[in-house]
Amino acid sequence: MSDFTSGFWSYYISAITLIGIVGCMVLLWRTGKARVSASSDESTGHVWDGDLREMNNPLPRWWVWLFVMSVIFSLAYLVLYPGLGSFAGNLGWSSSGQYEAEVAKAQAAEAPLYAKFAAMTPEEISRDPQAKQIGERLFMNNCAQCHGSDARGSKGFPNLTDGDWLHGGSPDKIKETITLGRIGQMPPMAAAVGNSEDVKNVANYVLSLSGSPHDSLRAALGKPKFSACGACHGANGAGNQALGAPNLSDNTWLHGYGESAIIAMVNQGKVNQMPAQAGKLTEAQIHVLTGYVWGFSNK
Repeated sequence: MSDFTSGFWSYYISAITLIGIVGCMVLLWRTGKARVSASSDESTGHVWDGDLREMNNPLPRWWVWLFVMSVIFSLAYLVLYPGLGSFAGNLGWSSSGQYEAEVAKAQAAEAPLYAKFAAMTPEEISRDPQAKQIGERLFMNNCAQCHGSDARGSKGFPNLTDGDWLHGGSPDKIKETITLGRIGQMPPMAAAVGNSEDVKNVANYVLSLSGSPHDSLRAALGKPKFSACGACHGANGAGNQALGAPNLSDNTWLHGYGESAIIAMVNQGKVNQMPAQAGKLTEAQIHVLTGYVWGFSNK
């Protein structure tokens, strides 16, 4: 309940909760005291389907006591657990606290196993059957949602099984990427390149760098304009891993292939983010996952 912006809302919710519980007891008491004028046959006079009558009988005792016990249970719950505004409950329980306790318990149980892998290099981990099994589960639970269960990625999500790496494919760089995450940003470059024809010419020049089908005349016209892109991608388009700038001279296209895709990239730019895993995985888990991922492109 720490998201309350003022104490008013805490008191408001507490009051609504308690009034609701007390109201239930008052309603039970009032209905128990109320008497409906009954006819000679002890019914309330309500008849359905011709012969289905509502009798003027009191509530069953077991039902009444079950209702009373439910109210007592709800009051006891509100004393022990959070439920009344910002009151944390006498037991001090919270969902986040329980989660952290369960994670800590699991990590303590796994510690002896991960201690064995901590002494191994990522290269050794990539060849160890047991480490690979653990790495596979870590990958499936934390990475496969974006990179795919086969690690081959998709549009906008890098393929981890080839040798094309935006930030470097060494074990240290892979561990750095998993731990800290990455933010890739290409600003819209249309204004720096020129008009729409210039953008189209640059797109054809980029296609020519990898030997892809292109308009050679437009490519020749786009070469001088590519200087606006060379600051990141390099004068020859080979990319820059220090900046995470893709290599444009190969046939790996992360965000789509062809003239229209490149034009859209130049005009609109792109922002991609890989979330950091340091808050979700332990250092030992990241070490095993690093070896597993490194093994994709280093059979």
